[in-house]
Amino acid sequence: MGSIDQSALPYIQTNPKIIFFTDFDGTITLKDSNDFLIENLGYGVEKRKARNEDVLTGKSSFRDAFREMLDSVKPGFAECIQVLKDNMKLDPYFTEFYNWAKEHNVPIVVVSSGMVPIISGLFEVLLGHKPDPKHLTIVANEVESRDGKDINTPGGWQIKYHDESHFGHDKSLEIKPYAALPADKRPTLLYAGDGVSDLSAAAETDLLFAKKGHDLIRFCEREGMPFTVFEDWSSILATTKDIYEGKVSVKSVAEAGLENAQ
Repeated sequence: MGSIDQSALPYIQTNPKIIFFTDFDGTITLKDSNDFLIENLGYGVEKRKARNEDVLTGKSSFRDAFREMLDSVKPGFAECIQVLKDNMKLDPYFTEFYNWAKEHNVPIVVVSSGMVPIISGLFEVLLGHKPDPKHLTIVANEVESRDGKDINTPGGWQIKYHDESHFGHDKSLEIKPYAALPADKRPTLLYAGDGVSDLSAAAETDLLFAKKGHDLIRFCEREGMPFTVFEDWSSILATTKDIYEGKVSVKSVAEAGLENAQ
């Protein structure tokens, strides 16, 4: 482990106590932007839920199911982004968390199964400014032309996956190099998520915040994986502050979270 090139790990260059990895859709936002597109501009709620269940039960890979869902969305990409800007809202406490984290040298890394142009566009509108790239990093899929078309024409765009994994974007890959650091060099690693695309990242961090009432909790309970439930970012902020200040340990929070869930 001592052979890890720490200069190649951007999130530890400022020697943070904590690195906060997080999902975007349905975690930072109140609604899932991809679900919104599929349900309102694609093949609808019932088919989306059925394909999500196929992923949870192992009948389909996330990669294949998600591509099929997005392929059902026909408007051009610019129109899709505008529809989302008009309809998406941030969790009401995320901006407070964002500002606290910036003041306390806690890098935020958004690891998403969504698409970078949508996430960056929504952040700019919802935060009221472009996020500071030294503080908030977006690691997600991209968008590309379908069949050489202009992406802003109907049926002209498709998702370009981040990697070759069955997730399309294996979020754990972004976290593993930090999890492998020697104990004296390793910040506390936290993660917040809500759904099936977070499964690969859930086991890599010290504490998982799982959103109440969502699929990720079902997985954690089934696997006996420790987690703590959150309803909004006020509880995430309060717990992260307590960990930062040494008032609680991540182990004690995770153990209490699993007991409460059971």
